[in-house]
Amino acid sequence: MLNRHLKCHSEVKRHRCPYCGKGFNDTFDLKRHVRTHTGVRPYKCSLCDKAFTQRCSLESHLRKIHGVAQRYGYKERRAKLYVCEECGGTADSQDAHLAHLRQRHPHSPLLAKLARKAAAAPAPRPGPAPPRPAPPP
Repeated sequence: MLNRHLKCHSEVKRHRCPYCGKGFNDTFDLKRHVRTHTGVRPYKCSLCDKAFTQRCSLESHLRKIHGVAQRYGYKERRAKLYVCEECGGTADSQDAHLAHLRQRHPHSPLLAKLARKAAAAPAPRPGPAPPRPAPPP
């Protein structure tokens, strides 16, 4: 956590916004920033028509506007939401998210990145040979 914070003070910004050139040290921060350009608002209020770029903004809205407090246990993780940065669609699982990308956005940069990673990964090493059946008596 401290390392992540220290990176924000670094002069070297490894990730650049393709829209305005602003630099970020973290892909998470870049992704959040890019939504200000694309208009992707994946976190939708179930009680009204408002939508937000960040989950924390939705939770703040629910608490302040609708009086709905989220109940999370200490250090309890919320369910992960997979967001399509192309259209703002959401999925509850990585498999569903990838299926959406393949069907709707076959030229998505994320699919290209995953294909490059798969091509660069070493081939799995074969495990031990299965035991041979015993010869008949």
